[in-house]
Amino acid sequence: MNHTIEIDGIHVSPHHYIGGQRVASSQTFTDHCPIDGHVIGEIAAGLPEHCDAAVTAADEAFPAWAALGPEGRRTHLRRFAAEIRAWGEKLARVECEDNGMLLARLRGHQIERCAQNIEYFADEAVRLASMAFDGEKAHHDVRHEPAGVALLITPWNSPMMLTTWKLGPALAAGNAVVVKPPEWAPLTCSMFGDIADAAGLPKGVLNIVQGIGAETGARLVADPRLARISFTGSVPTAKQISQSAGANLVPASFELGGKSPFIVLADADLQVAAETAALQYRNAGQVCLAGTRLLVDESVAGEFLDRMHAVVERLRVGDPRDPATEIGPIIHPRQFAQVDGFVQRAVADGAEVLWGGSAHQAGDLYYQPTLLGSVDQESEIVQNEVFGPVLVVQTFGNDDEAVELANGTRYGLAGVVFGEDERAKAVADRLRTGMVWVNSFFLRDLNAPFGGIRDSGIGREGGQWSFEFFCDIKDVMMPHTPYRPVFAGG
Repeated sequence: MNHTIEIDGIHVSPHHYIGGQRVASSQTFTDHCPIDGHVIGEIAAGLPEHCDAAVTAADEAFPAWAALGPEGRRTHLRRFAAEIRAWGEKLARVECEDNGMLLARLRGHQIERCAQNIEYFADEAVRLASMAFDGEKAHHDVRHEPAGVALLITPWNSPMMLTTWKLGPALAAGNAVVVKPPEWAPLTCSMFGDIADAAGLPKGVLNIVQGIGAETGARLVADPRLARISFTGSVPTAKQISQSAGANLVPASFELGGKSPFIVLADADLQVAAETAALQYRNAGQVCLAGTRLLVDESVAGEFLDRMHAVVERLRVGDPRDPATEIGPIIHPRQFAQVDGFVQRAVADGAEVLWGGSAHQAGDLYYQPTLLGSVDQESEIVQNEVFGPVLVVQTFGNDDEAVELANGTRYGLAGVVFGEDERAKAVADRLRTGMVWVNSFFLRDLNAPFGGIRDSGIGREGGQWSFEFFCDIKDVMMPHTPYRPVFAGG
């Protein structure tokens, strides 16, 4: 049970973390490094007995964890956040090796955000505990009560940060949790088990079961003891999960990605818009919020694209451990093949490659930042999420046409509008999407709701919205004056 995987001198357990103990498996799956394709190690695969044991451990730990109350849980969670910071360099280096995210970004942003995700929700749970108001006839004491066992299924594009984004509210609400990490990048999630030990988190409150989604994930979501399921990933998988959740009447929350519009009006600051558009290639385009559909006023399209191309040409693609690198690898050969397949089919259907369009010389899983033009609104490349460094551009003649194009997919996660403030805001108001940035991008606040509509998901994460999902809401009413029952006709 002492076997570990070594990454740059850092030892990471490949085993499950159940009831505060490391648990091996007779079956494993292989984890590869996207930087150069080498095998990182063999990871324990969750079998039925592991899934059952993890839910059982969480179920048994739940009553005592819930009974601590928001203040008691906050003490534990603040220690957990402190340990994340203490482990920050190790987490950053492992995530870079396992996922391919830029090491500089992990060090400079992701670690602190992970700690803040835990601290913020620990504090927010305390604030919500005192919600009360006086109604016309009674005093209402609104309680956010723990729901039970929460299953958290996290994605591979930012596994460390997005796991804490779910862990924070789930644990602060008083639930015990089972985490199912992504099979393409499971290692920083595994490290959270060691961090839980270092922080003194009660055993069974946090459990981690690794495995292939179609096998381990399917077993977990079917457990009738679950009280909540939170999933970030693809639409087809969400549909399968919703069937299992529905069979057991388990509330489920889905964040499913998008095909977001990036609108550039004629009166926009074209240089700022162009530089921001180039940011959509960040993390090799593996970002659900990315504005992958550039919609540009036809009167400024040429100048805008010239400015954007000048920025893109300076972007350095390469090893994410190099501080000069700005775009790293795509995470997995299957994802690489999906990205390139989208591009090649689009070109075969008549799309024009404005730049990029093929693999990058940096290595097997590196792809050139790509922009395709001459695309039809109903084409695959416009309608479907690519999840790679591939954007498309379309032009419009007026604001109505821009809005029609922007709303013309089945997704609705985010949007970006650049233009004169009032005009841009008016366009933003007409977009059918969960979030819109006006003359900005990726400004996030933990108080704000996060989520989309249509095929981009169900529910919201962030602030009180997370607690509305992870809690059972109870209203305790006490009358202002002595109560007497009144019967009909009496």
